[in-house]
Amino acid sequence: MTVSTTAAAATQNRFIPTARLYVWLGLGFLIPLGLSWMPGSRVEVQWAMMGLYDAIILAIASWDYRQALQWQIELTRSCEAKLSIGRENAIELGLQVLAHPANTRSTALQLQDGIPTEFRCDTDVLSIQDLSSEQPIQLTYRLWPPRRGHFSWTSAHLRLPSPWGLVLRQWQVSANTEVEVYPDLIGLRQLSIRLSLDATGNLQRRHRVGGTEFAELREYTVGDDVRLINWKATARRQQPIVRVLEPEREQPLLILLDQGRLMTAQVAGLSRFDWALNATLSLALAGLRRGDQVGVAVFDKTIQHWIAPQPGLSHLSRLMDVLHALEPNRSESDYSGVAAQILNQYTRRALVVVLTDIVDEIASEDLLMAMGRLSPRFLPFCVALRDPQVDAQAHRPLEMAPTPPSNAVQQLYTQAVALDLLHQRRLAFAKLQAQGSLVLDAPAPLVSEALVAQYLRTKMRGRL
Repeated sequence: MTVSTTAAAATQNRFIPTARLYVWLGLGFLIPLGLSWMPGSRVEVQWAMMGLYDAIILAIASWDYRQALQWQIELTRSCEAKLSIGRENAIELGLQVLAHPANTRSTALQLQDGIPTEFRCDTDVLSIQDLSSEQPIQLTYRLWPPRRGHFSWTSAHLRLPSPWGLVLRQWQVSANTEVEVYPDLIGLRQLSIRLSLDATGNLQRRHRVGGTEFAELREYTVGDDVRLINWKATARRQQPIVRVLEPEREQPLLILLDQGRLMTAQVAGLSRFDWALNATLSLALAGLRRGDQVGVAVFDKTIQHWIAPQPGLSHLSRLMDVLHALEPNRSESDYSGVAAQILNQYTRRALVVVLTDIVDEIASEDLLMAMGRLSPRFLPFCVALRDPQVDAQAHRPLEMAPTPPSNAVQQLYTQAVALDLLHQRRLAFAKLQAQGSLVLDAPAPLVSEALVAQYLRTKMRGRL
């Protein structure tokens, strides 16, 4: 859905002198200077002549400004009603000249849109060298929202030079545009297209990978698993026939999204919770596309939001409605308590994905115990969102240029700490794997893609 706002009424016009005007006014000082060399010239007359000259220049500038006031420009702003957090979102501006001075048909123009102050934009000022009355102008700029929520554009500021270039006319037009910043909708659309292409264009490859549920019979092709040959059908048709298997559908997928203290940390410009929320919706879309039942639980000390598993792509809209406005908090997450709640209220075997973060084996002891409690009944899957800055520090090459000893020691210390953090995480993940859990430790910006890929592999291998 796209929202469009149009504004034409100008408000708060400002008269801004240009350097050219100051130069012409400064030339007035040459009048008394020149008259002072004339015999009998009086000082009063000299200054009066300069004042008259400056008054004429200001009158011309005033007339020039009135010419600039005759420009009437209509501004149209268009964008998606729901922007994606942390993504490049395109904003389109349309400019149409409604009126202009009789002796001028084009002008230069500078435009600064009134974007929300928190947004990062690729350009502060948009410049047009030739705004003509003959055809409208289309401009596009891009911005990156840093958080979810409701935002609005209030106005846009425009500036154009007068015909003689003595002044600049600056004004603003009210153009209110209301938008909501959601999780990564752009990423979801791209994932949906990728999954559709995979389902239609790569069926043969997927069937060769395997599955657990019979789909159909077809002729044998080079590369098929000979163990899938159906010998009765082969005997009847006098040619090799293989069974096509596909992953089982209607399997439950439970996603547990941590909303506690660990998820408040900022990673690569967004909170860890925002990255996890994007991954949750991506995984939910992949699961619903594969015909599974997807449920989501958001927890800290206890389960705060529970959405029961349901199949069908329409279920994604309900997940979005519930999840898009949630924020992390400072509470310590009770993993064992949440695991007990899941065990009590859901009895069917399911893939249980926990999106959180792991510090080390000691600090994450409660999480490791909770994953162990889930493993007898469910297939637990622990997903941790790693800070890519820690990776960069751990694998940063030592500087070869001479540095002060204190800087070299600091660099070595920072690298040692980063390496130790990664080592402690690996030990915790090794313990989870020993308990029978699936694990994924991915940089936060890449976790959505990695999580969907591992989920699809798990489905193909029939792990559940």
